[in-house]
Order: sequence, then structure tokens, then C-alpha cells
Amino acid sequence: MATHRFFFRMALLAVVAAGLASEPARAEPPRVVVDEARTAAAGIRKLSGKHLTLYTDLASFKEVDELPEVFDQAFLQWCAYFHADPAGLSDWRITAFLIKDKDLFSGAGLLPTNLPPFADGYSRGRQFWLYEQPTDYYRRHLLLHEGTHGFMQTVLGGMGPPWYAEGMAELMGTHRWKDDRLELGYLPVSREEVPYWGRVKIVVDDLSAHRGKTLQGVLDYGPTAHQENSPYGWCWAAATFLERHPRYRKRFHELIPLVRQRDFNQRFHALFAADWQQLCEEWQVFVVNLEYGYDVPRMAIDFQPGRPLPPSGARATVAADRGWQSSGVRLEAGRSYRLQASGRYQVASRPRTWWCEPGGVTIRYYRGQPLGILLAAVHPDPPGPGSSPLIRPQVVGLDATLTPQQAGTLYLRINHSAAELNDNAGSLTVEIQPQ
Repeated sequence: MATHRFFFRMALLAVVAAGLASEPARAEPPRVVVDEARTAAAGIRKLSGKHLTLYTDLASFKEVDELPEVFDQAFLQWCAYFHADPAGLSDWRITAFLIKDKDLFSGAGLLPTNLPPFADGYSRGRQFWLYEQPTDYYRRHLLLHEGTHGFMQTVLGGMGPPWYAEGMAELMGTHRWKDDRLELGYLPVSREEVPYWGRVKIVVDDLSAHRGKTLQGVLDYGPTAHQENSPYGWCWAAATFLERHPRYRKRFHELIPLVRQRDFNQRFHALFAADWQQLCEEWQVFVVNLEYGYDVPRMAIDFQPGRPLPPSGARATVAADRGWQSSGVRLEAGRSYRLQASGRYQVASRPRTWWCEPGGVTIRYYRGQPLGILLAAVHPDPPGPGSSPLIRPQVVGLDATLTPQQAGTLYLRINHSAAELNDNAGSLTVEIQPQ
């Protein structure tokens, strides 16, 4: 545990140097003492790995018996992500109780009466409890979710505010287990990969019901918010967006040593103060377009304010494999502009190459418009409050006239799924002329 003590000392020194108070170190909660003979007599099996002892009343089958190995692989990835030395944590161990029959565990003294009510899983120090789940995937997800809580509590000394604690547990819990190899922080490409998971559906359904969350709304989740299911989806979305975005990821990782700080959210705001408005706007674009396999790096927006359009007009190039792109041209409010687009580009490579022009391909539609058709939006300079124009695009196609109600930079993209940009190729050209 020498490495753990070293990280604690370094974190404490950093707090003192900054003159800011942290949460006092909390005593580890009492653990359930397992009576091995009583447990075995109750029909509860014991499975052991290097870092997990698992007690369960589930029958022996591969997807259960391999859980200690899944957990041991997760431990190494937690260490890498949270900057902990696994050699210094060689004796770190968690005990888990995987429950099918609640009364059986209560009778064996393994389900304390002082635990708060929980629907699926609950973590307390070096122990956690989880109920059996409808699918093998979601059973592993819940094990990894609660395991992340346990690692953060006992190794980092804290988990941060609710959005970060649950966001990190959801980020790490969402995984791929293939050929006996584990990948944490995986972004599923289809619903079939992650049966019963449903985090994308939560966000999509909440938006449809006008219950969408701003990024600040996610940060504001209180300690009782996660008694409902919806916050898990939004916290997963926030952590996934920040983790995968090329401009925000490094700063997101700077939050790791701050998990014991009382002013965690204030520090978050300080880290992102310079581009907070852009971050919130990209969040809007992310959640409105969210689907399985969403390509965060390709959808990242390089906010480049435009210059006034010369009387002779200007030309912009739009890459087919990216989301919104600045044209570099600023349009005036109330004035009309003609946009004429040309070019040929690829919008799919399987089962064969699909070629497209700015008018789109009508053999497939996406969000009510032909796949690959040119879209435009005028982004105010500076941006205002409320919803972003980038979530309310205008259709351009081959030729259109725009008359902006607000002055701003012209942004362009083709109409395509944010999950299918990786096999697009080529670009188109847009001529912009004042009318």
C-alpha cells in the first residue's frame, strides 16, 4: 500500500499549496464478516480471483464463473486510468455478493439491514452487493460499475459529486468482453452488443419527452437523484462525451486527483471557463444526435469565426467525414446569400462504395432528408443563450438561398449519422455569393 500512501500525501500537499480544503479522510465502513461454513451450508458459492472474492447463489456456468477474471482485468485498467501503481496495490481486494435469492443472503448474514434500499447494486468501501440481472452483459456491467465505485472510494479516497461518481462508474462499466479480453470505457456500436443496458435510449427518450438535460443540469444532480434510472444515462453521456472529445479529454482527466475536494464542480468550471459556451453548445449537438457508435472525435466542432464575405463571394470546402465545419465566412442579418454546391464524395464503403453529390442520395433517408445532402446553419458571433442553431440545420442541397435572422458564421456539413462518418471520404465545394 506504499503507492496509495504516496498518492495521498501528494494530493494533500497539492491541497495545502492551493490553500483549499478537502473532504476529511473517511473511516472505512464496517465490513460484513463472512461465516464461510454458514455461507456454504446456505448453498452460496465462493469464487476467488486476485482482486475479487465473489459470493453468489447462482449456479455454476461460464458467464458467472469468469467474473473474477473480468474483475482482475478491470483492476489493471482502473489503475492505468486513475494513475495508480498496480504493484503498490497488489493486496487490494474487494468482496462482492451477487444475489438471486435475497432471503438466502439475509439468512446467511451477508445482507446487512443497515444498507439503504437499492434496486440493482450498492457499494460500501471494500464490499458491494448486486442483484442478478436479466442478461450476462448487464450482470458484468453492474459488477464493473460497483467495482469502479469501490476502487475510487478505497484507492482515490473519494468519488467526487454524484454526476462524476456515477458518470465514471457508468463509463467504466460500459465494456466489451470478447475472446476473454476486457475493454472498459467502450462505446457500443449497436443495442445488440449491450442487451438491457439502455443508456442511449434514456437520453433519446428524455429528449423526446422534453426532459433533456443541459450539461449544467447534469452537474447539478444531488445525492438522491440516482434513486431513479434516468440520471445514470445522462451521467454516462457526460462522462463519455468529455472522455472522448479531443479538446476536452485532457482537462477531464485533471479532475481525477480532485475527487475529495468540496469544490469539485467549481474546479470543473474553472478548467472549462475559457470555452464553457462552446462546451455547452457541443453538448447540445452531442445529445441531440446521440446514437450507438457516435463518433465524438469526428463530430468535434472547430469553432472558427468567419470573416465578412467579399463582394465577389467566397468558396468553402466541406469534408464528408466530419460534423459541423466553419466556412470561414460571416453572414449579415437580413441579407440574402446564394449557396451553390458541387462535388462527389463517398458516404459509405460497404457493401460497396456509395457515391453522393450535394443533393444527397434518395435511396436512403436520414432524419427525414436524403443521406448526404448538404446542410447549413448560421452560428451567431458571439453565441447567445438557448438552443444552438447547429441542432436546427437548414437544407441547402445543390442550390439554396439563405437569409439569416442573426449575423454569424456559416457552418456546413452533410446529412449523415454521427455513427457512420468513419467510412466517408472526399469533400464538396460551396460557392457563397451575396444577393
